[in-house]
Amino acid sequence: MAVNSLKGRTALITGAGKRIGRAVAMALSGEGANIVIHYNRSEAEAAALAGELRACGVEAWLVKADLERPDERSTLVERAAKAAGKIDIIVNNASVFPPSTLSDLSFEDLLSSMTVNAWVPFSLSRDLLRLSKKGDVINILDTRLADYDWKHVAYILSKHVLSVLTKMTAVEYAPDVRINAVAPGLILPPPGEDESYIEGLTHTVPLKRHGDPEDVASAVIFLLKNDFLTGTVIPVDGGRHLKEGR
Repeated sequence: MAVNSLKGRTALITGAGKRIGRAVAMALSGEGANIVIHYNRSEAEAAALAGELRACGVEAWLVKADLERPDERSTLVERAAKAAGKIDIIVNNASVFPPSTLSDLSFEDLLSSMTVNAWVPFSLSRDLLRLSKKGDVINILDTRLADYDWKHVAYILSKHVLSVLTKMTAVEYAPDVRINAVAPGLILPPPGEDESYIEGLTHTVPLKRHGDPEDVASAVIFLLKNDFLTGTVIPVDGGRHLKEGR
């Protein structure tokens, strides 16, 4: 196995200011990678993270973009590269998670989720190939792709599309750009919920506990450092994907 060094490489992480994106940024900085922090509304969190990263001895830049605005998302990789000098890695972490069921799902709900959760990761991956010619992409999926999420229909449909795009782009963009993915399970409570929310769901996980953002980040590092992987999806879910249909 050839092991890629991440030292000196530059990663653009969408939604990097908090939660899983923040953990991935910290883990990459620990490997010596420089970080472009994408944010939309979390400017304070993004700025604080940039300070922490610089204190760790790596470079960090902030790039703002509302991923639902075509003019902002279409220039994101180019603006990131202009700030940092180059982009070697993209971690497509940002997503929207609106509640929706089959009964109340609207076209607008579906379009919003498809745009942010599927189209943007694909578009940024394509821009990386176009602008950098070579690199790595990590898409953040969801372990519930093995089952359903009846309360977030637009979201889970968009993640299914991203899952297929992960495999298609892995083939199409090889050998220049490697495309892999991580599928988190019970890691963090949804915004607005506290720790008790996920503690109450640990019975659904074979390991009978929840994970942490750092578990996801370590899987991202593994995929980036092993250069004979592409089109690979790592479930980080305590075995939850093994209980499909149960």
